[in-house]
Amino acid sequence: MEWQPDKQGDTPVYQQIAQWLEGQIVQGDLPPGTSLPAERVLAKRFGVNRGTVSAAYEELRAAGLLQSMQGSGTWVSRHLWGVQRVPNWHKYTNGGAFLPAYPLVKRIQEACFDTSIINLAKAELATPLIPSLDPQELLRLQQTPQFELGYTHPKGDMGLREVLSRHLRKQYGIPASPEEILVTSGAQQALHLISLCLLSPGDAVAMEGPSYSYSLPLFTSAGLRLYRLSMDAEGIIPEGIRQLHQEHKLRMVFANPTYHNPTGLVTSERRRKQILDTCMELRIPLVEDDAYGALSMKESKRPPQPIKAFDKSGTVLYVNSVSKTIAPGLRIGWLVGPRSVVERLADAKQQMDFGTSTVSQQLARSFLEHGRWEAQIERLSSYLYEQRNATLDALQSHLADLVEWNVPEGSYHVWGRLYEPREERVLLDAAIREGVVFTPGSVYGAEAGWLRLTYSWEQPASIHEGMRRLQKAILAGT
Repeated sequence: MEWQPDKQGDTPVYQQIAQWLEGQIVQGDLPPGTSLPAERVLAKRFGVNRGTVSAAYEELRAAGLLQSMQGSGTWVSRHLWGVQRVPNWHKYTNGGAFLPAYPLVKRIQEACFDTSIINLAKAELATPLIPSLDPQELLRLQQTPQFELGYTHPKGDMGLREVLSRHLRKQYGIPASPEEILVTSGAQQALHLISLCLLSPGDAVAMEGPSYSYSLPLFTSAGLRLYRLSMDAEGIIPEGIRQLHQEHKLRMVFANPTYHNPTGLVTSERRRKQILDTCMELRIPLVEDDAYGALSMKESKRPPQPIKAFDKSGTVLYVNSVSKTIAPGLRIGWLVGPRSVVERLADAKQQMDFGTSTVSQQLARSFLEHGRWEAQIERLSSYLYEQRNATLDALQSHLADLVEWNVPEGSYHVWGRLYEPREERVLLDAAIREGVVFTPGSVYGAEAGWLRLTYSWEQPASIHEGMRRLQKAILAGT
């Protein structure tokens, strides 16, 4: 029987295909110079997306086993004087300190690059919602005295940090001097720096369950022990922090109190102060991820101030970015904390990348300095309100008998649960075959049956069609 990849196995499908082809080459079944099928042909043969085959071919090209030329196809390298002399890149790429993305995450990422699939997983603003700079404005920015293309200060451009200092006080009630701010390449780099520089392998850290952080291999790559904090309608239950600390000697707590990803929960002001008091008492640093905090919808109550706004002792490290409000491609985030911590992380960042792009920093400064951020937030307030309502209508039309869901007041996501849980890998594959992709809850550490549906990317008509396709995929498993 002809070989087929195991789509329910733990190894990503593209790696299975790469390993199978490598075996064929090593055994001599595919000698040097052999022409390989086009990506779409092999994708049809294995019942996978073209992007999956493309990833397999790319891995073998990196290993030196395949060669490609535009217009001429792909073939087994003609320069193999004994395949055994080629480095085993598969072993290298699956080793190292930084772990690969989890299999479900990889599967979702592959599907997200397929433009024929309706995307209810991509947590990005649709392209028309990303502000643009016209040529005249770019020319004006280039001619300003502060516009430079050299390396900036390790903490980030001083002008941007001064703007961020005013922005944080005005918009979030957070007092922070420029010296207490570190500009990073997105919020995720801030989390990476924290895990590498402030924690050690074996340290115990706690975070909400479920949590976006569970989807990030960077914590397990750092050798950290992750423990789950229970939540109720008000947010993290503070007694859970105390209990975990008694059992495991927590070194850090991670929290996402405003429009929590993936649940959409908003932690009450009373609970925020309780969480802060508990961490202060136990002398445990608290990392506050506020990526979605500004994204309140029209007609929704404004959430409480960030926990950092109540912090007078330097217990909280506050992380935010412009990725969810302006443009993810700018890769501008920031961390606010005690000066000693910021300087330690800035030193590591200097060694890592010599600083965040100066062009991106100047563009972010322009958006934040001249009132464009406030205008963008107002625009997003209406947009997300309409997108959410379209999603709720689509859920009611197609999935009311299969799924229950929350009604978020901000952010990008609806958090739902199947009345009758399905095996997640099977359901995800079925959905992708139907032409829609979503995010299973287990990516965030949730129990079986939960799913995150994102409405920031697709238009309302596509959201409705996506829910219809998802309904079909769910019913196929009954």
